[in-house]
Amino acid sequence: MKNTDSARHKGYDAGKKVSGIKRHLAVDTQGLPHGLMVTTANVTDRRGAIELLRQHHAELQSIQTILADHGYSGATFAQEVNHCLPRAKVQIIKRAELAAFVVLPKRWIVERTFA
Repeated sequence: MKNTDSARHKGYDAGKKVSGIKRHLAVDTQGLPHGLMVTTANVTDRRGAIELLRQHHAELQSIQTILADHGYSGATFAQEVNHCLPRAKVQIIKRAELAAFVVLPKRWIVERTFA
C-alpha cells in the first residue's frame, strides 16, 4: 500500500516496486478480522505473517487451518507457524496456470475485508 512521501516509516517492496507499507491480516471464513499488523513494505509476507501470529498468539489458538497464497509457501514458513500455533496446518492455495483471470478459492474473503 502506498503512503505519502512525508511518512516517517516506509519501506520498498522490490517485487511489487512500491514504496510504502504492508498490511498483514488474519481473518476467519466470514471475513471477520482476528489479527492485524502493519509493517514497512520491505518486510516479506512470510515474516509479517509470523510476527502477526506471535503478537496475536492468544487470540488465534483455536485455528486449525491457515489458508495462504503462494507467497507463503515453503517448509520454513510451515515450521514457524507450527511453532506459534501447534494445532494449525498451512494450506497453500495455488494459482491456476491459465492465462485468464481466476478467483483463488477463499482469497476473496481477505480481499473483501481489505476493501
